[in-house]
Amino acid sequence: MALIQQPAFIMMVLLALVALAEKLSHRKIFSFLGPALLVIIMAAILANIGVIPTASNAPGIYFRIFEYAAPLGIFFLLLQVRLADLRFAGLPMLLMFVIASVGTLIGCFLTWYILKPAENGVDLAYAVTGMYASTYIGGSVNLNAVALHYDVTRNGSLFALINAVDNIVGTVWLMMTMFLPLVFQKWFPRKQLKPPANNPDPNKDVRDKMFGGKEQINMEDSAILIAFGFGTLWISNLISSRIPQIPSILVLTTIALVLAQIKKIHSLQGARLFGFLLIMLFLAVIGAFCDFSVLAASGALVWFLLLWVGLMVVIHGIVTFGLGALIGMDWDIIAVSSNAVIGGSASAPVCANSIGRPDLQLPGLLAGSLGSGVGTYIGILVAEILK
Repeated sequence: MALIQQPAFIMMVLLALVALAEKLSHRKIFSFLGPALLVIIMAAILANIGVIPTASNAPGIYFRIFEYAAPLGIFFLLLQVRLADLRFAGLPMLLMFVIASVGTLIGCFLTWYILKPAENGVDLAYAVTGMYASTYIGGSVNLNAVALHYDVTRNGSLFALINAVDNIVGTVWLMMTMFLPLVFQKWFPRKQLKPPANNPDPNKDVRDKMFGGKEQINMEDSAILIAFGFGTLWISNLISSRIPQIPSILVLTTIALVLAQIKKIHSLQGARLFGFLLIMLFLAVIGAFCDFSVLAASGALVWFLLLWVGLMVVIHGIVTFGLGALIGMDWDIIAVSSNAVIGGSASAPVCANSIGRPDLQLPGLLAGSLGSGVGTYIGILVAEILK
């Protein structure tokens, strides 16, 4: 067996790339890319210069990562979604989350009928639309779940393009959400829904927990989490094999969300770390599947995807800010809700802090967590409607 085909060598290289991507993402010069896109790019480079296998000679370990690492990563990340904490988000933020999600769906359907991606070179266009619907309601964990269900991940070049365009368009819009509320407040001033400055913070305990330090991982919690992960994967595959109409990823998502509501399971340490590590490993394989010669020949497709997804997000913005304005909502709440929907729970607190509204950090994070919980369901529903 050639060196680059040996599973131990491949795992060594992929995990080293995950570590390097995480480290580089904290450097200013690479921070705009983010660790997910960095690991895809680096794995693609190594695969195309022959350090690790590409799609044309893909080893079995790649398919085992698709089969186990990706769904387990999704499972662990969903264990962070505690629906009981949504009461701390507040009615205004939850209402705007719904409006922002509707804006995403309107953008998906309108651009589908206006630009006709299925007729413009986008393979599995219905699934790609579902992927963007899911990520612009819940985040990249949902995009990966929908991609796995429709086997878009097997087309490494297309999947790399989808992620690259998502990263470009999403980053631009996240910056806009930090700029637009300042502009609108200046042009169309309205009362901001802020808590009184002298009132104690009723959400302090939850805020401290969610924005606290690093997870303290221990062997007992790790073993229990891994056991739950493999057990859930086994159950979801079993149910899907007996009832093919039910996608296994939806069964896994549902079980993860149910388990996340059990306090003892939700409090187990390490789920977030395991989840991100496995998803990054999965994305590294996606990068390895990316053939540069195919990418070079898809120049027109890149520009079409940028136009398609850019218009999708613009429509989301018009609906979100337009309807939010009609009901007299605070511009800051509108912006943070849009950020939570497009960027997910990780970026919403950053947006809230950057516009001088730390009181919206927790509501934004919780709205993003709700999106993580429902994004996969909505993404698959959109794809099936358009299929």
